[in-house]
Amino acid sequence: MKAVKNSGVITETTTMLDLEHLSKYTGGSNALVAQGGGQRGIFTSGVLDAFLLSDFDPFHRFYGTSAGALNLAAFLCRQKGIGRSFILDLTTSPEFFHLFSYIRRKRYLGLDWALDKISEYPYKLDINMGRRVLGDRQAYAAVTDSSRLIDRYLPILEDNWKQVLIASCAIPRLYDREVCFEHGCYIDGGVSASIPVQEAWRQGARCIIVIRTESDEAAPAEPLISPNHNVEWYRDSLNVAQEHWQQKLSQWKLDWNEFLNERISRSQLQKLKDHHLVSLNGGRWLFGADDIYRLSHLLGDNFDSGLADMLMVHYQTYSLTQEFLTNPPDDCFIVEIKPDQPLLSSSLMSDEEELRHDYQRGLDAGFRCVAAFEQCGLTQFNIRFNNAS
Repeated sequence: MKAVKNSGVITETTTMLDLEHLSKYTGGSNALVAQGGGQRGIFTSGVLDAFLLSDFDPFHRFYGTSAGALNLAAFLCRQKGIGRSFILDLTTSPEFFHLFSYIRRKRYLGLDWALDKISEYPYKLDINMGRRVLGDRQAYAAVTDSSRLIDRYLPILEDNWKQVLIASCAIPRLYDREVCFEHGCYIDGGVSASIPVQEAWRQGARCIIVIRTESDEAAPAEPLISPNHNVEWYRDSLNVAQEHWQQKLSQWKLDWNEFLNERISRSQLQKLKDHHLVSLNGGRWLFGADDIYRLSHLLGDNFDSGLADMLMVHYQTYSLTQEFLTNPPDDCFIVEIKPDQPLLSSSLMSDEEELRHDYQRGLDAGFRCVAAFEQCGLTQFNIRFNNAS
């Protein structure tokens, strides 16, 4: 297998980039993509604060999912530390989530409360500044169409920005409803687009920086059906693949029972090693299949076919995304910024010290990224968008 030259990785400790090859891709459209991950998004907050401190914003397009979209909003509003504060101050509050209140009284995730808080003193997210900074560039939050379970992308900083960010974070079973607009109803973008890198590529970005919240040691995706390794991304977009999968849903459901039973059996073994009542430490989506099953059981809910369909789509789309990142098209260069070891924080209910530690790791990785681009003399990466004047 030939080495892939048009991708690279930056962590808080290492830089693995072919800078000479990268320089061939930086003259066109550049995109910044931010993965979700709940409270693990504190790593992304650190990366973006390093960018702000370094005056590093060469991007024409922005794509974020869930916590990634929230962090991008803070970055565009030029408010260093506000993404960190959102996670460290607000998502650790019982007003945002309290496990036993959720189990006993079905008190759902306080997304509306948190977005109201971040709009007020002492945080005061400056959306007007964000719009001026964005100018004629584009920034999108990934959401999932609740009826078709395919990815959609909504502008982040328009008048309905709170509703858009809530939709991108509206995790099934944790948030109590779909988020509806005139054009449709949506749920968590992590169901169909955990890392919206393909959309950035489809829209013309050829140098793409992807901020991840999981390391190489994270558990790999476990698709129900092996992905087609002969897919040519020039001809088949992810949405075409998703439509093809929709036609095969009946076969998926036959395969799903075996897959789910295997996941549940594994969770039972893990539970013997773990003294927690319920694991909320899901990976790329907030929960793994086993965690949703256990939590639904605690709440007395049925593990219904709708939830099973969402999980199937999630595993499949993540598998294709991983394939795209591993073997990107020849016409683009992808730089992944991610932790070199699994983050200490979890998707939810993390310790404050763990969050502070992971923020620092993101800050270090962000500075390392800026230094790499400066080292290879890519002066075009000092593009300034002075729309805020």
